[in-house]
Amino acid sequence: QVQLVESGGGLVQAGGSLRLSCAASGNIFSINAMAWYRQAPGKQRELVADITSGGSTNYADSVKGRFTISRDNAKNTIYLQMNSLKPEDTAVYYCNFEGVRDYTGRTRGGYWGKGTLVTVSS
Repeated sequence: QVQLVESGGGLVQAGGSLRLSCAASGNIFSINAMAWYRQAPGKQRELVADITSGGSTNYADSVKGRFTISRDNAKNTIYLQMNSLKPEDTAVYYCNFEGVRDYTGRTRGGYWGKGTLVTVSS
């Protein structure tokens, strides 16, 4: 079984910074794509950023230049460095792993963390 655990959320003032982490544990040989999503109250879940196994990244326009996604393959962990936070960044942030290959060679996807709340006050 694969489990994802996020950490690093909290309350911060506008203009501040937070760093989110998401660590996967279980029968994992490799992970293809990793991503961060967020869901604000009353809104649909949206992609914030993703990163491939090769390190290619993609960001939502709303966070470009402020957020940085990175990964540590040895630790099966992704990070989201969030700078210059705005009240509109307030949301529950979820990590997502796809293309998780185990030691038997089986590949599965659709793994989600339970979410971590980020609240940005004005």
